[in-house]
Amino acid sequence: MRSAVRATWLSVKASYWFIPALLTFASLLLAIGTIRLDRMWGTDWLVAFAWFEGIGPEGARAQLTVIAGAMIAISSTVFAITIAAVVYASGNYGPRLLTNFMNDRGNQVSLGVFVATFVYNLLVLRSVRNPADSAGTGESPAEAATAFVPQLSMLVSGASVLIAVAVLVYFLHHIPASIRINSVLGVIGRRLIGDIEKRFPLEGSSDEPEPPPRGRPVTARSVGYIEIIDFAELDELAERHGLRLALKVRTGDFVHPHLPMIEVEGVAQESLDASLLNCFSLGNSRTPAQDLEFLVDELVEIGLRALSPGINDPFTAITCLHWLAAAMAKLADRSLRAGPEQETYRRGRVVPVADDFRHFLARGFGAMRQGAATNPVAAKVFVDALHGVARGATSAVRRAALAEEVRRFGEQVETALQGPARDEVRQRIADLRPEAGSAFGR
Repeated sequence: MRSAVRATWLSVKASYWFIPALLTFASLLLAIGTIRLDRMWGTDWLVAFAWFEGIGPEGARAQLTVIAGAMIAISSTVFAITIAAVVYASGNYGPRLLTNFMNDRGNQVSLGVFVATFVYNLLVLRSVRNPADSAGTGESPAEAATAFVPQLSMLVSGASVLIAVAVLVYFLHHIPASIRINSVLGVIGRRLIGDIEKRFPLEGSSDEPEPPPRGRPVTARSVGYIEIIDFAELDELAERHGLRLALKVRTGDFVHPHLPMIEVEGVAQESLDASLLNCFSLGNSRTPAQDLEFLVDELVEIGLRALSPGINDPFTAITCLHWLAAAMAKLADRSLRAGPEQETYRRGRVVPVADDFRHFLARGFGAMRQGAATNPVAAKVFVDALHGVARGATSAVRRAALAEEVRRFGEQVETALQGPARDEVRQRIADLRPEAGSAFGR
């Protein structure tokens, strides 16, 4: 159940309505508060400031009307620009990139500021009155005989315009900057490296994952992608019933009925299966939460698209290879026994799917092997990147895996390239061979 709540919360935060709704509600409270202060304090305390210049009812209405109209028009334009940028990124970089732009706080806050400014000015506009406007409002004769202009609220209205203009300038810079391919890849790559450091904090260790325990399988009863796994709740159930749980799926896997999700070691009634399955939140798509492979797949997807004949952009693919190499270099010198969010459960009771170095290597460089082999520029960078990863590998097993990937790539190049292009890649591999002997442990 907690996994479903967490998945819902992540989905809400990634929506375009949540932050704008919060800012709009805050503007409503601000308008109520400033109007209340204007009614309580009047304008005498503001007159003491030399810079203060009061405004009459007609001027206040004109200002508030112009600001409110401009803000709702800008909000529509901002939304249209955002959707256009999302469509462009999704079409050129891949549909999986849509999640990154939906999570972009800059877009969400910009839209929220404009909508909140519109709501604030509209509410303040309602409180401005002339004596003739007071008929039927239920006010006292003394109040009805005087005009009311909330001067403090008008000052806040002017400040809101300055903030909105600053946000508009930021937004106009942020949108083109956020869809630049180097920026997109940089965000993905840095998040991937950060998630690797968080999940596998032990450096200088080359311990490969241990085999998981075996037991009675618990099969899925629903269909979808695993978005969140509540490891803490699984640990509580395992401790309460004296069990060991070995996960057969990871976050991001697609499951359907009869597919094993957990193997239970110990005596457990089948009535517990429903509680165990409730620790998995399923949805229609993958998310980067708890899912390193999701970020690796994004880099691979962009790289393969760039190397496709229809696009033919090898330099974008090279950038993808650079970030993949940086991520693999992080993995090459760390212990890979830890699972996602390992601080919330005891490894002896809950054993997540253990992904060794070969798994991540195949998911990244292995998936890009065929595409990179078709382009001589990307092919040479592919070889250089693997050699660079091998320099930091902390075990002979990992260096052997990298050497095997170079060998397979060489075979792929023999069938994918011809003539001088193939000779250049052959020569590149040959030039690195003496140095690679030490790097790959040969």
